[in-house]
Amino acid sequence: MIVRDAKEERGLLLVLAAYFVVFGMKLAVYLVSGVMVLLAEALHTLSDIFISGFLLIAARYSHRGADEVYMFGYGRAQNVAALVAATLFISFTSFELYREAIPRLVQPAPSEYQNLPLVIAVLAVSMLIAAIPLIKLFLQKERGAAVKAQLLELVNDELGLAAALAATLFIAWGYPLADPLAAIVVATIIAINAVGLFRENASFLMGRSPGAAYLAELERVARSVPGVMGVRDLRAEYVGPDAVHAGMVVEVLPGLAVEDASRIADEVHRRVHEDTHSGYCFIQVRPATPAADVAAAAPRGVAASA
Repeated sequence: MIVRDAKEERGLLLVLAAYFVVFGMKLAVYLVSGVMVLLAEALHTLSDIFISGFLLIAARYSHRGADEVYMFGYGRAQNVAALVAATLFISFTSFELYREAIPRLVQPAPSEYQNLPLVIAVLAVSMLIAAIPLIKLFLQKERGAAVKAQLLELVNDELGLAAALAATLFIAWGYPLADPLAAIVVATIIAINAVGLFRENASFLMGRSPGAAYLAELERVARSVPGVMGVRDLRAEYVGPDAVHAGMVVEVLPGLAVEDASRIADEVHRRVHEDTHSGYCFIQVRPATPAADVAAAAPRGVAASA
Protein backbone atom coordinates (compact mmCIF):
# COMPACT_ATOMS: atom_id res chain seq x y z
CA MET A 1 0.00 0.00 0.00
CA ILE A 2 1.24 3.51 -0.80
CA VAL A 3 0.47 6.34 1.60
CA ARG A 4 1.20 9.64 -0.10
CA ASP A 5 1.54 13.14 1.29
CA ALA A 6 -0.58 15.11 -1.18
CA LYS A 7 0.65 18.49 0.07
CA GLU A 8 4.28 17.43 -0.31
CA GLU A 9 3.68 16.19 -3.86
CA ARG A 10 1.81 19.34 -4.86
CA GLY A 11 4.72 21.45 -3.63
CA LEU A 12 7.21 19.46 -5.72
CA LEU A 13 4.95 19.58 -8.79
CA LEU A 14 4.67 23.36 -8.46
CA VAL A 15 8.45 23.62 -8.31
CA LEU A 16 8.85 21.42 -11.39
CA ALA A 17 6.38 23.50 -13.41
CA ALA A 18 8.15 26.71 -12.39
CA TYR A 19 11.50 25.27 -13.46
CA PHE A 20 10.23 24.51 -16.97
CA VAL A 21 9.01 28.08 -17.39
CA VAL A 22 12.22 29.61 -16.03
CA PHE A 23 14.46 27.33 -18.13
CA GLY A 24 12.71 28.34 -21.34
CA MET A 25 13.04 32.03 -20.54
CA LYS A 26 16.72 31.83 -19.58
CA LEU A 27 17.75 29.83 -22.63
CA ALA A 28 15.83 32.04 -25.06
CA VAL A 29 17.27 35.25 -23.65
CA TYR A 30 20.81 33.83 -23.55
CA LEU A 31 20.59 33.17 -27.29
CA VAL A 32 19.83 36.83 -27.97
CA SER A 33 22.16 38.35 -25.36
CA GLY A 34 25.36 36.28 -25.15
CA VAL A 35 25.60 36.69 -21.34
CA MET A 36 27.39 33.57 -20.08
CA VAL A 37 26.01 33.67 -16.57
CA LEU A 38 22.53 33.39 -18.07
CA LEU A 39 23.58 30.19 -19.86
CA ALA A 40 24.99 28.96 -16.54
CA GLU A 41 21.64 29.67 -14.91
CA ALA A 42 19.82 27.88 -17.75
CA LEU A 43 22.02 24.78 -17.27
CA HIS A 44 21.45 25.04 -13.54
CA THR A 45 17.70 25.06 -14.11
CA LEU A 46 17.95 22.13 -16.52
CA SER A 47 19.67 20.06 -13.85
CA ASP A 48 16.96 21.20 -11.41
CA ILE A 49 14.30 19.79 -13.73
CA PHE A 50 15.90 16.33 -13.67
CA ILE A 51 16.59 16.50 -9.93
CA SER A 52 13.09 17.72 -9.02
CA GLY A 53 11.53 14.98 -11.11
CA PHE A 54 13.70 12.40 -9.37
CA LEU A 55 12.84 13.80 -5.93
CA LEU A 56 9.13 13.73 -6.78
CA ILE A 57 9.33 10.06 -7.72
CA ALA A 58 11.28 9.34 -4.53
CA ALA A 59 8.76 11.22 -2.39
CA ARG A 60 6.00 8.98 -3.74
CA TYR A 61 8.05 5.79 -3.55
CA SER A 62 9.21 6.40 0.03
CA HIS A 63 5.68 6.23 1.43
CA ARG A 64 5.26 2.59 0.46
CA GLY A 65 4.61 0.34 3.41
CA ALA A 66 6.92 -2.40 4.63
CA ASP A 67 7.10 -5.64 2.67
CA GLU A 68 9.17 -8.82 2.58
CA VAL A 69 12.03 -7.04 0.77
CA TYR A 70 12.24 -3.82 2.83
CA MET A 71 10.82 -4.77 6.20
CA PHE A 72 11.01 -1.26 7.65
CA GLY A 73 9.40 0.42 4.66
CA TYR A 74 10.84 2.61 1.90
CA GLY A 75 11.34 5.83 3.87
CA ARG A 76 15.07 6.01 3.16
CA ALA A 77 14.33 6.36 -0.56
CA GLN A 78 14.08 10.12 0.07
CA ASN A 79 17.55 10.13 1.61
CA VAL A 80 18.92 8.20 -1.37
CA ALA A 81 17.30 10.74 -3.70
CA ALA A 82 18.81 13.61 -1.74
CA LEU A 83 22.27 12.01 -1.99
CA VAL A 84 21.87 11.66 -5.74
CA ALA A 85 20.69 15.27 -5.95
CA ALA A 86 23.72 16.45 -3.97
CA THR A 87 26.04 14.50 -6.26
CA LEU A 88 24.42 16.07 -9.32
CA PHE A 89 24.73 19.54 -7.78
CA ILE A 90 28.49 19.02 -7.40
CA SER A 91 29.40 16.97 -10.46
CA PHE A 92 27.10 18.40 -13.11
CA THR A 93 26.17 21.97 -12.27
CA SER A 94 29.04 23.15 -10.11
CA PHE A 95 31.83 21.48 -12.06
CA GLU A 96 30.50 22.62 -15.43
CA LEU A 97 30.20 26.21 -14.25
CA TYR A 98 33.78 26.22 -12.98
CA ARG A 99 34.98 24.68 -16.24
CA GLU A 100 33.29 27.36 -18.32
CA ALA A 101 33.98 30.40 -16.13
CA ILE A 102 37.60 30.02 -14.97
CA PRO A 103 39.19 30.14 -18.47
CA ARG A 104 37.24 33.30 -19.28
CA LEU A 105 38.34 34.84 -16.01
CA VAL A 106 42.03 33.99 -16.51
CA GLN A 107 42.12 34.84 -20.20
CA PRO A 108 39.23 37.22 -20.89
CA ALA A 109 38.08 37.31 -24.48
CA PRO A 110 36.20 40.19 -26.09
CA SER A 111 32.49 39.64 -25.70
CA GLU A 112 29.58 41.40 -27.30
CA TYR A 113 26.56 41.62 -25.07
CA GLN A 114 23.14 42.54 -26.40
CA ASN A 115 19.67 43.12 -25.00
CA LEU A 116 20.92 43.58 -21.42
CA PRO A 117 17.63 45.17 -20.28
CA LEU A 118 15.87 41.98 -21.40
CA VAL A 119 18.39 39.88 -19.44
CA ILE A 120 17.73 41.95 -16.30
CA ALA A 121 13.99 41.60 -16.75
CA VAL A 122 14.18 37.81 -17.20
CA LEU A 123 16.38 37.39 -14.13
CA ALA A 124 14.03 39.51 -12.03
CA VAL A 125 10.98 37.54 -13.21
CA SER A 126 12.83 34.25 -12.58
CA MET A 127 13.50 35.32 -9.00
CA LEU A 128 9.80 36.04 -8.49
CA ILE A 129 8.75 32.72 -10.01
CA ALA A 130 11.25 30.77 -7.89
CA ALA A 131 10.09 32.63 -4.78
CA ILE A 132 6.53 31.25 -5.05
CA PRO A 133 7.33 27.55 -4.40
CA LEU A 134 10.15 28.58 -2.04
CA ILE A 135 7.70 30.37 0.24
CA LYS A 136 5.19 27.53 -0.07
CA LEU A 137 7.71 24.87 0.94
CA PHE A 138 9.23 27.07 3.65
CA LEU A 139 5.82 27.50 5.31
CA GLN A 140 5.15 23.76 5.15
CA LYS A 141 5.52 22.53 8.74
CA GLU A 142 6.49 18.93 7.99
CA ARG A 143 9.14 18.35 5.33
CA GLY A 144 10.65 15.05 4.23
CA ALA A 145 14.17 14.70 2.95
CA ALA A 146 13.08 15.16 -0.67
CA VAL A 147 11.27 18.39 0.12
CA LYS A 148 14.22 19.63 2.19
CA ALA A 149 16.51 18.94 -0.77
CA GLN A 150 14.13 20.84 -3.02
CA LEU A 151 13.92 23.72 -0.56
CA LEU A 152 17.71 23.93 -0.45
CA GLU A 153 17.90 24.01 -4.22
CA LEU A 154 15.33 26.81 -4.37
CA VAL A 155 17.52 28.82 -2.01
CA ASN A 156 20.45 28.05 -4.33
CA ASP A 157 18.37 29.32 -7.23
CA GLU A 158 17.59 32.63 -5.56
CA LEU A 159 21.23 33.19 -4.59
CA GLY A 160 22.43 32.27 -8.06
CA LEU A 161 19.87 34.51 -9.71
CA ALA A 162 20.87 37.38 -7.44
CA ALA A 163 24.52 36.91 -8.45
CA ALA A 164 23.54 36.75 -12.13
CA LEU A 165 21.46 39.91 -11.81
CA ALA A 166 24.32 41.76 -10.11
CA ALA A 167 26.73 40.57 -12.81
CA THR A 168 24.44 41.77 -15.59
CA LEU A 169 24.23 45.19 -14.00
CA PHE A 170 28.03 45.36 -13.79
CA ILE A 171 28.28 44.29 -17.44
CA ALA A 172 25.96 47.13 -18.37
CA TRP A 173 28.23 49.51 -16.43
CA GLY A 174 31.29 48.35 -18.38
CA TYR A 175 32.73 45.51 -16.26
CA PRO A 176 32.57 42.31 -18.40
CA LEU A 177 34.64 40.28 -15.91
CA ALA A 178 31.58 40.28 -13.69
CA ASP A 179 30.11 37.63 -16.02
CA PRO A 180 32.58 34.76 -15.27
CA LEU A 181 32.91 35.93 -11.66
CA ALA A 182 29.16 35.55 -11.15
CA ALA A 183 29.25 32.08 -12.70
CA ILE A 184 31.97 31.08 -10.22
CA VAL A 185 29.89 32.47 -7.35
CA VAL A 186 26.91 30.37 -8.50
CA ALA A 187 29.10 27.26 -8.74
CA THR A 188 30.50 27.81 -5.24
CA ILE A 189 27.06 28.31 -3.70
CA ILE A 190 25.86 25.08 -5.26
CA ALA A 191 28.94 23.10 -4.17
CA ILE A 192 28.81 24.27 -0.52
CA ASN A 193 25.13 23.46 -0.10
CA ALA A 194 25.49 20.15 -1.91
CA VAL A 195 28.23 19.02 0.47
CA GLY A 196 25.98 19.82 3.44
CA LEU A 197 23.06 17.99 1.85
CA PHE A 198 25.27 14.96 1.18
CA ARG A 199 26.58 14.80 4.75
CA GLU A 200 23.14 15.12 6.34
CA ASN A 201 21.52 12.36 4.30
CA ALA A 202 24.54 10.06 4.51
CA SER A 203 24.16 10.12 8.30
CA PHE A 204 20.53 8.98 8.02
CA LEU A 205 21.47 6.10 5.71
CA MET A 206 24.16 5.01 8.18
CA GLY A 207 21.56 4.65 10.95
CA ARG A 208 21.58 8.02 12.67
CA SER A 209 20.09 8.15 16.16
CA PRO A 210 17.12 10.47 16.75
CA GLY A 211 19.07 11.99 19.66
CA ALA A 212 19.35 11.85 23.43
CA ALA A 213 16.08 13.72 24.05
CA TYR A 214 14.12 11.21 21.95
CA LEU A 215 15.76 8.26 23.73
CA ALA A 216 14.99 9.82 27.10
CA GLU A 217 11.35 10.21 26.09
CA LEU A 218 11.21 6.56 25.00
CA GLU A 219 12.53 5.46 28.36
CA ARG A 220 10.14 7.75 30.24
CA VAL A 221 7.16 6.36 28.34
CA ALA A 222 8.24 2.75 28.95
CA ARG A 223 8.78 3.37 32.67
CA SER A 224 5.31 4.92 32.96
CA VAL A 225 3.72 1.51 32.37
CA PRO A 226 2.77 -0.26 35.63
CA GLY A 227 4.92 -3.32 36.17
CA VAL A 228 8.01 -2.00 34.34
CA MET A 229 10.88 -2.01 36.85
CA GLY A 230 13.66 -1.00 34.51
CA VAL A 231 14.62 -0.25 30.90
CA ARG A 232 17.92 -1.15 29.28
CA ASP A 233 19.55 -1.82 25.91
CA LEU A 234 17.56 1.05 24.43
CA ARG A 235 18.33 1.61 20.74
CA ALA A 236 16.76 3.77 18.04
CA GLU A 237 17.60 4.84 14.49
CA TYR A 238 15.91 6.61 11.62
CA VAL A 239 14.50 4.33 8.92
CA GLY A 240 12.87 7.20 7.05
CA PRO A 241 12.44 10.99 7.20
CA ASP A 242 9.88 10.75 10.02
CA ALA A 243 10.05 7.07 10.98
CA VAL A 244 12.12 5.63 13.83
CA HIS A 245 12.97 2.00 14.53
CA ALA A 246 13.37 1.49 18.28
CA GLY A 247 14.04 -1.48 20.51
CA MET A 248 14.46 -2.01 24.23
CA VAL A 249 14.50 -4.52 27.05
CA VAL A 250 11.95 -3.90 29.82
CA GLU A 251 12.51 -5.56 33.17
CA VAL A 252 9.60 -6.92 35.18
CA LEU A 253 9.15 -8.63 38.50
CA PRO A 254 10.90 -12.03 38.59
CA GLY A 255 8.47 -14.94 38.50
CA LEU A 256 5.76 -12.92 36.76
CA ALA A 257 3.37 -15.04 34.70
CA VAL A 258 4.02 -15.07 30.97
CA GLU A 259 0.56 -13.66 30.25
CA ASP A 260 1.12 -10.72 32.60
CA ALA A 261 4.58 -10.01 31.16
CA SER A 262 3.09 -10.07 27.66
CA ARG A 263 0.39 -7.58 28.67
CA ILE A 264 3.07 -5.24 30.04
CA ALA A 265 5.06 -5.48 26.80
CA ASP A 266 1.94 -4.78 24.74
CA GLU A 267 1.15 -1.71 26.83
CA VAL A 268 4.72 -0.40 26.47
CA HIS A 269 4.44 -0.92 22.73
CA ARG A 270 1.11 0.92 22.57
CA ARG A 271 2.28 3.91 24.60
CA VAL A 272 5.52 4.24 22.70
CA HIS A 273 3.63 4.42 19.40
CA GLU A 274 1.06 6.88 20.74
CA ASP A 275 3.43 9.21 22.60
CA THR A 276 6.58 9.18 20.43
CA HIS A 277 5.19 8.19 17.00
CA SER A 278 7.91 5.59 16.63
CA GLY A 279 7.42 3.76 13.35
CA TYR A 280 8.64 0.38 14.65
CA CYS A 281 9.32 -0.70 18.22
CA PHE A 282 10.42 -4.11 19.49
CA ILE A 283 9.98 -4.91 23.17
CA GLN A 284 11.80 -7.73 24.94
CA VAL A 285 10.80 -8.69 28.49
CA ARG A 286 13.24 -9.99 31.09
CA PRO A 287 13.08 -10.48 34.86
CA ALA A 288 14.63 -7.68 36.84
CA THR A 289 17.79 -8.30 38.82
CA PRO A 290 18.21 -6.98 42.37
CA ALA A 291 20.62 -4.32 41.10
CA ALA A 292 18.08 -3.23 38.53
CA ASP A 293 15.41 -3.01 41.22
CA VAL A 294 17.52 -0.51 43.15
CA ALA A 295 18.36 1.49 40.03
CA ALA A 296 14.70 1.59 39.04
CA ALA A 297 13.92 3.62 42.12
CA ALA A 298 15.83 6.62 40.69
CA PRO A 299 14.78 8.17 37.35
CA ARG A 300 17.31 8.07 34.50
CA GLY A 301 17.52 10.19 31.37
CA VAL A 302 18.80 7.58 28.93
CA ALA A 303 19.70 3.94 29.43
CA ALA A 304 23.43 3.57 29.97
CA SER A 305 23.82 1.26 27.00
CA ALA A 306 21.89 3.53 24.61
